[in-house]
Amino acid sequence: MSGTPSDLGSATTVPHAAGTWNRNDWLALADRLLTAAAPYASPGHALITFPGPTGGYGRTVDGLEGFARTFLLAGFRIAGARGQGVDELVDRYAAGLATGTDPTSPERWIRLDEHPQAKVEAASLALILDLTRPWLWDRLPTAVQERVVQYLAPAVGDDTYPRINWVWFRLLVQTFLRSAGGPHSLDEMTEDLATHDSFVRPDGWMSDGPERAYDHYVGWALHLYPTLWARMAGAGDLAADRRDRDRANLDRYLRDAVALVGADGSPLVQGRSLIYRFAAAAPFWIGAVAGVPSVSLGQLRRAATQTVRHFVTRGAPDANDLLTLGWHHPWPRLAQDYSGPGSPYWAGKGLLGIALPDDHPVWRAPEEPLPVEERDTVRAVRAPGWLISATRSDGIVRVVNHGTDHATEDAVVGDSPLYTRLGYSTATTPVLDEQGWRNPLDQSVTLVDAAGRATHRAGMRLLALRVGDDGIGLAASRTLARWLDPDPDQRDHGSGRAGRSWPVGHLTVRSLVRGPWELRLAQIEEIAEGIDAAGLHLVVGGWAVPDGVARTVRGGVVDVTAAGLTSRLESVLGAGSPGTTSIPDGGPLGGSLTVPWLAYPARPGTWNACLVELTGTDGRADRQACRAVLDADGASVTVDWPDGLTSTIRLDTDPTGPTGQPARRQRGPTTRAPDQKEKV
Repeated sequence: MSGTPSDLGSATTVPHAAGTWNRNDWLALADRLLTAAAPYASPGHALITFPGPTGGYGRTVDGLEGFARTFLLAGFRIAGARGQGVDELVDRYAAGLATGTDPTSPERWIRLDEHPQAKVEAASLALILDLTRPWLWDRLPTAVQERVVQYLAPAVGDDTYPRINWVWFRLLVQTFLRSAGGPHSLDEMTEDLATHDSFVRPDGWMSDGPERAYDHYVGWALHLYPTLWARMAGAGDLAADRRDRDRANLDRYLRDAVALVGADGSPLVQGRSLIYRFAAAAPFWIGAVAGVPSVSLGQLRRAATQTVRHFVTRGAPDANDLLTLGWHHPWPRLAQDYSGPGSPYWAGKGLLGIALPDDHPVWRAPEEPLPVEERDTVRAVRAPGWLISATRSDGIVRVVNHGTDHATEDAVVGDSPLYTRLGYSTATTPVLDEQGWRNPLDQSVTLVDAAGRATHRAGMRLLALRVGDDGIGLAASRTLARWLDPDPDQRDHGSGRAGRSWPVGHLTVRSLVRGPWELRLAQIEEIAEGIDAAGLHLVVGGWAVPDGVARTVRGGVVDVTAAGLTSRLESVLGAGSPGTTSIPDGGPLGGSLTVPWLAYPARPGTWNACLVELTGTDGRADRQACRAVLDADGASVTVDWPDGLTSTIRLDTDPTGPTGQPARRQRGPTTRAPDQKEKV
């Protein structure tokens, strides 16, 4: 593939929308972002405070965050240039380092022992000071170097870093301090590495802590940092015996990660911190840095380019070359409570490739197609309990989720729409308004009472996850469905809400996945004591689409279409009554969201089934009705798919657990969720 270079003479040039970006295109984008940030710097350059409402932690934190996160991008730019032709950039950030660490300056940075967010930003400072050592750190006056060491030193002996991806913030700082002759603790550094290793799950995946927290942090933090850390001057002896293992885990993870990128470059719209946008390209660049063997440089480059270009061609950065709180366009509700106006600049991680010199092989490697651009695929990802379904005709990647909820098995918390829905895709967004948190509808199976209260499923147990020889995927889970009254005034850090809960009944859901279709089977195993099944409905929600218009709502079929997308539900087993719900401004893709749904009578012991479909095509041409027949003991189902294929699929579950862990029976209900560790 060949590309058309941008007009690099213009600071507002948008790289060409077609073909390969060359290295100059990437540099042009980086320079646009850094140039646009400069006017928002304080007189001494220590604080960069972007326009917009003050963040959740105050303006002082906002200013530090703006400096540190643009420093990431500036550092990649300086390192890739080997310090040549970037004097203004070096001088600007050197001045900020001198001013921010001066305790007498009105621009001085909030300290690590004053606010926990400073611990996050200090890690970026340490990482880039090491990466740009010959051109920045080594040229700082001795007095400034000493102040930087003093500023970072409180990381040593601080045991309050949450045991999630934050362990890397302490480790990166101490690794730099070690190389700079500053204080450090080898015991703490070893402890942090051990904590990181406790996150490792099958197939190179990692959870962000002990919960089933699988999201973009796996790539842009938990795989990014080990590779960059191992190259730091203070890491040598600690990294020596783990470098190959970390690289092997990264290599295996990337085989799944490239399969999660849509043909249009969209990342999966799932998980917290989505305002970091094209930071999702970071793991592909880190694969090039590490030299992984299983994913080619051409495919890694393609994944990174498509991901960043997806946003650049859709409004991010904006007309002023600024990154705002949102997705394609500003949508502040996408941010968590810990976010401020400088937070989106972690997106700079997605431009890590510019740190690679122009003679690096990745810049000469022709781009190779993404998996979704080559063929239809269904693949099982064990750690998060996902089936990935990608369709070449429309370029959409879908995930059917039976194992991720940002909680632990049997936890009694509310569903987070960012983690606990049954489906996520590269073309849709979950419903993220208040009702999306309180009463799950889109991509859910719930028990709903006459007042409209819908049950939650977090804490579900994964029962099965596999792809058969016929290419059809099976995933299944069981949950104690419950209503939840959330506690007031909870901070939004992406997790489900705590509160008082009422058990309603056990639900089992099975998903058979082929192409754009999911045959979703649901059974109420039992209703909780004191609950009248006659007052309930089993509601199955489909994919939410922006500005959707319902075309068909009759005969057990409902389809909604908009912007080239069709979301469709077709009742296959049971008497499902169709309907739609519109949610004004329900997500970051613009306009209202429309959710199709089917409501079934709540009959314990009865299997209901419907076909759940998301396509980028009309979806109605050349199709037949879907049919499904369960055998007498429910061990298998024969399905006539809409394209005429007939297949028989076993429904048995794996008694040892689909991830290789012993399966456990879910415990009975409790009335209150456990306390959640704060994430900032």
